[in-house]
Amino acid sequence: MYNTKQKILNSSIQLFNQNGIDAVRLQQIAEDTGISVGNLAYHFKNKDAIVESVYEHIFEDFSNVLRQYAVSTAMTGFDAQLSLYYEFFDKYQFYIADFFKTNNTPTEHQQIWQEYITKMLIQIKSRIDYLVLNQDFIPETFSGLYQQVAENVWTNLIFYIQKCRMRGITPTEMQYKYAVWNQLRPYFTESGLTEFNQVILPSFSY
Repeated sequence: MYNTKQKILNSSIQLFNQNGIDAVRLQQIAEDTGISVGNLAYHFKNKDAIVESVYEHIFEDFSNVLRQYAVSTAMTGFDAQLSLYYEFFDKYQFYIADFFKTNNTPTEHQQIWQEYITKMLIQIKSRIDYLVLNQDFIPETFSGLYQQVAENVWTNLIFYIQKCRMRGITPTEMQYKYAVWNQLRPYFTESGLTEFNQVILPSFSY
């Protein structure tokens, strides 16, 4: 039963990415999974139940990405978290279109997303603050500089994959991470740049 349910969810995610949630029918999910609609209904009573289960997985996966922050505040910890961000936003591409649906009142899923992406932004700014404290980053040259840098990084993390696909470019994890680090490199101190070149940059050569 678990394997079939997981296959249904995997097919649903793939179809949601390709067509958007609203355009996908139960028949399509069943066909893509390789089962009958009746068999699908045995596991999920309707499409809403599938969507809800998919979102449970999404929020669990994103919580795991955010937990990486507690593993290490150093550059290597951030680089490891970037890999998790890439994996997440590549897997769940449909969420962006679903998040930005026009509604007078945000849905429950949208409200949860707002909480998660706020935590995400706080973590990015905290990482920058740590780099400053560790003398890997230069002090702010004007008030609010690093808040804006954090928001720019946050935007790139969320939209980089979509931006590439809009331009007909196939994104890769290496490009994704490199784009983010390039936003941070202008603010490295000499010692911070040395650490970046010795510890982080070699991983981009694979």
